Amino acid sequence: MNENDQKIKLMAEEKIPKVLLQFSAPVIIGMLVTALYNVIDAMFVGKLGTSAIGAVSIAFPISMFLIGLGLTFGSGASSYISRLLGQEDILQANRTASTAFFSSLGIGTIIIIIILSFLDKVLLSFGATPTILPYARDFSTIFIAGSILSIINVTMNNIAISEGAAKISMTAMIAGTILNLILEPLFIYTFGWGIKGAAIANVVAQSLTTFLYLQYFWGKKSYVKITIQHFVFNKEIFSQILKVGIPLLIYQLLTSASMGLTNKAASNFGDPAVAAMGIVTRVFAIVTYVVFGYSKGFQPLAGFNYGAKKIDRLKEAVSVSLRWTTWFCGISALLIGVFAHLIIALFSNDSVVIHIGSKALIANSIIFISFGFQTIYISLFLALGKAKEGGLLSIGRQGIFFIPVILILPSIMGISGVIYAQLIADLLTTLLTVILAVNLKKEMNSWAPKTAYPAELFHEN
Repeated sequence: MNENDQKIKLMAEEKIPKVLLQFSAPVIIGMLVTALYNVIDAMFVGKLGTSAIGAVSIAFPISMFLIGLGLTFGSGASSYISRLLGQEDILQANRTASTAFFSSLGIGTIIIIIILSFLDKVLLSFGATPTILPYARDFSTIFIAGSILSIINVTMNNIAISEGAAKISMTAMIAGTILNLILEPLFIYTFGWGIKGAAIANVVAQSLTTFLYLQYFWGKKSYVKITIQHFVFNKEIFSQILKVGIPLLIYQLLTSASMGLTNKAASNFGDPAVAAMGIVTRVFAIVTYVVFGYSKGFQPLAGFNYGAKKIDRLKEAVSVSLRWTTWFCGISALLIGVFAHLIIALFSNDSVVIHIGSKALIANSIIFISFGFQTIYISLFLALGKAKEGGLLSIGRQGIFFIPVILILPSIMGISGVIYAQLIADLLTTLLTVILAVNLKKEMNSWAPKTAYPAELFHEN
């Protein structure tokens, strides 16, 4: 049995906890390293001053939007590919992967050119103050131009995960991050390039990640192949990709908008407020990336067993995942809340930054225990092809609930309105998730009698 057959057999037969750990652990490690890079990156830039930290905070939501383009095609394709592999339709899986890759490359290039053409206006709309703008311009010009690599890397990451190839995702992300951490202090301080050095280091590191992914998909180890020959303008493929990908793009757009609105609201209270909220975003990225990484391991397993009509295994995967992620989020929230002041002090010695940042960390920790619950159900809905429910949950936290709160609350509560906006949005998102989860559980219970299918309906290697 070759390596690819073993992946399929693993998803079809192995014990659920073992599969989840095997699929998710490499992705978690890779994403955790990436999140830690974002934190250490802020520490390096932080030595250049509060306005420099603010500049990186302004660029962050723009990068989230661009990553959203990769998620649109990558996650959209991933959900479909997992089900195709469960049905053993390899040709359609290859066409889907190739179409997703080349579409993200072309559309990403066009969007980046548009953003760079109106860069100052974009930066100001995302909350850049007059003192932050020069730093933001220097950083973003290079960083955004190189983001085409981030877009295709995210696309390939999701495609690799769809076939259970989590190790290449871990390897590619860790290699790029380590190179970034080596180059960043060298470019910023030794070469004296300042904040531009941080952006250049990021682009060089992303180039390494791209090379490793392409080497994998063009080699013999990948089950799914990405080639220009497999690229097709196929209605079914684009429909399957976009019905899952569009809600994720909307989510990323709303996430980007919510970060921009947070920066804009915080800018009314000075550069320290912008810097503080940017630090908070990076700190919580550490724990949210772990949960996202886990969900990337959960989603192909859920999609495969749904496609193969193995409903009991699907239910077990959901149960285990909810239990594990809830414990993780609860412990993480407790630690962040208790050590909030010390955490912010690692990034800045500005007393105002520390005061605002520590209050925001504590506020965001209060309801964070429910984040795993939200994320697993988003992934489950998408794995089942239920784009409507998955999309609604995706846009709830950072869109439907957060945007109205961040627009209204600061005018009533001042800086406290900025600090507590995410807490209120998370509470409302949790309530929505409960409602949708109850309905889905009832539907899944009705599938139980259908688990005994004739053997010829699906083949196990």
